[in-house]
Amino acid sequence: MWRYLVGGIGGVAMVAGGWLMWNGAAPSAHGVTALSSPAMAATTAPAPQDAPAVLPEAPERSREQKRFDRYDKDRDARITREEYLASRRKAFAKLDTDGDGRLSFDEWSIKIRERFATADRDRSGTLTAAEFATTAPKRRVPRPACRCPEAPPAADD
Repeated sequence: MWRYLVGGIGGVAMVAGGWLMWNGAAPSAHGVTALSSPAMAATTAPAPQDAPAVLPEAPERSREQKRFDRYDKDRDARITREEYLASRRKAFAKLDTDGDGRLSFDEWSIKIRERFATADRDRSGTLTAAEFATTAPKRRVPRPACRCPEAPPAADD
């Protein structure tokens, strides 16, 4: 008989907890309920004097600001033609293996030739369907279009 009583009380507690969570009256993710009135805020104890001060957060830079700063090497708030082309010059220099300032077809196609050679496991000079399947580009997982404001931030614990 006691088992039925305890089971019934447990079931009612679970239904009540679910109802509170559904209606938003449950405690927050950090285990602290929000203060609902200024009177309740006045009754809380003040923070101790030896508590660490909360540091102000630095403003978050936008994606374009970060991109601009990557190109602006001398930090003069202007991007010169040389600064703009610097990354392309580095990429060109990596491909120009003989250093003559010109790209031959062999220099330009080195990565694709290496990919073919890696995929051709039997060294026949041709790719079977299974070997060709290994050359498919790796797909990135798409990032969500937006972050919903109602979703709580992830904890870094």
